[in-house]
Parts: sequence; C-alpha cells; structure tokens
Amino acid sequence: MHAVELVLAIGWAAFWIYWLVAAFSTKRGRVAWSRELRIRAVIAVLAIVLIRLGAFRNHDLNSDPWRAWVGLVLFANGLAFAIWARRHIGRNWGSPMSQKTEPELVISGPYRLVRHPIYSGILVATIGTAVALNWSWLIAAALAGVYFVYSAIVEEHNLTDHFPATYPAYKHTTKMLLPFIF
Repeated sequence: MHAVELVLAIGWAAFWIYWLVAAFSTKRGRVAWSRELRIRAVIAVLAIVLIRLGAFRNHDLNSDPWRAWVGLVLFANGLAFAIWARRHIGRNWGSPMSQKTEPELVISGPYRLVRHPIYSGILVATIGTAVALNWSWLIAAALAGVYFVYSAIVEEHNLTDHFPATYPAYKHTTKMLLPFIF
C-alpha cells in the first residue's frame, strides 16, 4: 500500500471510530425515518455500487508528491474542522436531520464561520483525499455534497421552527458550508 493511502486509510478509520464513540454521549432525540431514511439508503446503495465497480480501487494513483501533500493538508484540516465542530456542539450533536428533544442553538466556535461545519469539514477531507490519491474520489465528494446540502436544508427548516426568533438572524449572517461564499 502506498504511504499516502495508508495515512488516509488510518486517518479516515480513526475519524469514524471517534465519531461512533462520541455518538454515545449525545442527548436523546428522534430521527426522521421517512423520506430522510430513503435518501440515506439511496446514497449507501450508490456508494456500494461505485465501490463494487472499482471506482475507488487504487488504479491510477497520484504520483505527484506536491499534489499528495496538498491533499493531505486538505484532508487533515477538513477532519480537524469537523472534529472541532463536533466537540463544540457537544451533546447537541445528532445524526443528519435528527431532532433533539431539548435542542440548543450553537452559534459560536466553528459555527460562527459556517452553519454546518461538520459537513464542511468532511467535504474538505474528501476533496483532500481526491487530490492526494485519485480524482475518482470527487464522485464521493459530490454525492456527500448533495446529501449534506439536502440535510442542511432539512435541519435549517427544523431549527427555524425551534428557534423562530434567533435562527433566521443567524442564518442571515452566516453561510451554509463555505465562509463568505455559500
């Protein structure tokens, strides 16, 4: 296995293990099981199909050391940003589109920069993986991006319902995923 592949594989594995362990310390909530579950299932099936078709097998690996370093920097910064956001939101975190029984609006830390910093960080890390390894990973970034934008829209609707006096003002002053842009 190529050294960059190994670093990325270990990094992603450590990130998702941390994510699963941290999920046990969240507030109770309820997951919207209808339309959102179907969307998650479609994305999971697409990912499995792409993997089975070999879209992410290590053929045509990047051999440019500069591109590998740029990709690793994007990857590390993306995961660090997502972890910072996850730690900052604390027990209020939930799976995409879930609703907490006693929600709190968090607008400090990374949430001052963007409304959905966890999604932003994971997307940057995925783009970093594409830059470092293989452009095929941009397919995964695009799929995740579509899912995250959809999730963000659903979550923002729920947050507006829960915080009608404060969330619209926060939404007006902060971008969704990319500071100053989107």
